[in-house]
Amino acid sequence: MRKFGLIGYPLSHSFSQNYFNEKFNREKIADCVYQNFPIEEIGKISAIIASEPELRGLNVTIPYKEQVISFLDFKNAVVEQISACNCIKIVDGRLCGFNTDVVGFEVSLKKKLKPHHQKALILGTGGAAKAVGYVMKKLGIEHMLVSRKPVSSNCISYYDLNEEIVRSHTLIINTSPVGMYPNVEAYPEIPYCAITAQHYLFDLIYNPGKTMFLKEGEEKGAAIENGSEMLALQAEESWRIWNEG
Repeated sequence: MRKFGLIGYPLSHSFSQNYFNEKFNREKIADCVYQNFPIEEIGKISAIIASEPELRGLNVTIPYKEQVISFLDFKNAVVEQISACNCIKIVDGRLCGFNTDVVGFEVSLKKKLKPHHQKALILGTGGAAKAVGYVMKKLGIEHMLVSRKPVSSNCISYYDLNEEIVRSHTLIINTSPVGMYPNVEAYPEIPYCAITAQHYLFDLIYNPGKTMFLKEGEEKGAAIENGSEMLALQAEESWRIWNEG
């Protein structure tokens, strides 16, 4: 029996286990199982690997996409560049790191992306934000990070995010967990009054399906998208990686 799983903490918000086990049932894949591994600190990954000899692959979610890097024996080019990993292939006990968020996000984003979406705001600075930033560079979209604690010259605080900045950045991507179940009434504190029908709001959160962030954008006539399709796309890319060669 081949085993796959998800590490992160907490995992009550995650759909990955259901997604993969439903996939295995639907596609009649009889020799595989997918299990959640909620761990309170990243160092416990070593114990999981040691105690699960049938484990062939892991997905990585909040808050470990960056912290897991030091445990990898191999990093592909994307992980090397952005220092964020959400997919691990286990080969003879070696942990090989990949990032499937970049694939899932890019494909999902482009379906509603318009030529005028040339400047973006990325809310958050974690591992998911790094994947989003990678895609922005690939697509030639100028972007700025927004965080409670600015971490670089290309990052501003929510306090400094004014209406003019929001008005000129017509693509806004929430990579933070703000608004995620169970805290569904929360939302990133940005000046929503500056959002127009020219804007496109993308929320990586998929539970709930429509966050307060997206509802605010929808009320202003903006295009909106949640993380559900991205989840499925990155999951399928993980499956491809786990099963290739």
